Amino acid sequence: MSAAAGEGAAGGGSEGGGPQVDPAGWYAGEADGFERLWTPHRMAYIGGVDKPADEEEGPQCPFCRAREGEDADGLVVARGEECFAVLNLYPYNPGHLMVCPYRHVAAYVDLTESETVEVARMTRTALRVLAEVSAPHGFNLGVNQGAVAGAGIAGHLHQHVVPRWGGDANFLPVVGRTKAVPELLGDTRAKLAAAWPAPDRSRP
Repeated sequence: MSAAAGEGAAGGGSEGGGPQVDPAGWYAGEADGFERLWTPHRMAYIGGVDKPADEEEGPQCPFCRAREGEDADGLVVARGEECFAVLNLYPYNPGHLMVCPYRHVAAYVDLTESETVEVARMTRTALRVLAEVSAPHGFNLGVNQGAVAGAGIAGHLHQHVVPRWGGDANFLPVVGRTKAVPELLGDTRAKLAAAWPAPDRSRP
């Protein structure tokens, strides 16, 4: 919208004194039958904001930072002896969380026996808590091991727990590569942390 262009073409503002919308035909481009949903906030993800430059352990790894920081700041939902559950900063759906070992390991086969058991146990608890809090119709569970397999943070193993609802794969993600998330991540974390059974609750 251009106030100057609107005034020049229409001889002043709109009759009611409010802003005037310029006709699309005044600008370059050809109509193609598509509507546009502008989502500039997605540029943080597309641009790789906070993505580590390498796969080494340390403050550049977001899972290592969450492990060491305050739970609310790092979106940590629950902590166990050797693993923790944390919300995905770029969720596919509300409640999309990940179960990670505290140790910075990249491969599933590098987990110890006790870590393997706790990852499985915390994943099962996550399913129960999400079912209670959000009543999803189903779940996706999975590990993307290695960048070639789709792991955004390949250096620190993490298992995704994604709640699903009928119709959540609508035109926005399929055509627009955009997810509508109706709840703030901090609010989601608080609900899940409160519903998580002891002794794996996060720190207040």
